[in-house]
Amino acid sequence: MRNQKYEAFLEAARTGSFKQAASELGYTQAGVSYLANALEKELGVRLFVREHGGVRLTSEGTALLPWIQEVCASERRLEAHLADLKQLEEGSLHIVAFTSTLTQWLPQITKRFTEAHPHIDLRITCYDDQAQLEHIVESGQADVGFVALPVKRPLEIELLVRDPLLVTVAPDSPFASRKRFPKKALASKPYIKLDSGEYSEMDRLFRVNGVEPRVKFSIVSDYAAMGMVAAGLGYSVLSGLVLRNAPFDLVALPAEVPAYREIALAQKSSETASGAARAFIKCTKDWIREAYESEPEALLL
Repeated sequence: MRNQKYEAFLEAARTGSFKQAASELGYTQAGVSYLANALEKELGVRLFVREHGGVRLTSEGTALLPWIQEVCASERRLEAHLADLKQLEEGSLHIVAFTSTLTQWLPQITKRFTEAHPHIDLRITCYDDQAQLEHIVESGQADVGFVALPVKRPLEIELLVRDPLLVTVAPDSPFASRKRFPKKALASKPYIKLDSGEYSEMDRLFRVNGVEPRVKFSIVSDYAAMGMVAAGLGYSVLSGLVLRNAPFDLVALPAEVPAYREIALAQKSSETASGAARAFIKCTKDWIREAYESEPEALLL
């Protein structure tokens, strides 16, 4: 698609040499000279002064230089856009997410995305260990990941929502009728810890309240934690997103000092992202805006 005559002109103007331009473009010197002559004939003006040591632009060539640069830049942008369109027709996309985003958001986002781009081969993998999830995205094994901030690796971030961290108790708990769960109880009552690998985002709630919890149980399933709370075995800290469709009868309330987590999309680089990845990010952000329309305070977009 690119205009060889324009490319030869630009390279010769940059290097001041048909020989050097030929080397840069992978042509012969005679080939570059032919392209330059053909362009001059086509435009009806002399573009180069041929000298023994090389070439230099004429005044006409200097005047046309920025115009030809813009044409070539437009051609490159067109090629990139066409490549993106082809990717959206027949490409593949790997998304990684942690459980709450996977169960609460991705079914609806996936439905919308696949309806718009039915030929994209979409693969979704769950990682509740965020360190591993970040590694998968940074290494290029996945195109886009849902993460809770902060991230430790150098990833590009698209903020989505601020999700509250809530203390959950059984309905018959003496704290169930409170507006907030007190600091003293955070430190003294049995805590059912949701263990999610190297980093536990729920720990933020205890840090902002300045207390150390008394861990009674440590488990990896949020549904198991809910079941144990419902059985009156202690309290747990879960995100508002996890609790949206909780299968247990629980009471959720903020701590004395409220805490939140920020959920975002992460990618290695927006500059090298595929058209499919960019389309998925846009689809996700559009869906989030609609889903949280009644909770504008939660939106971070």
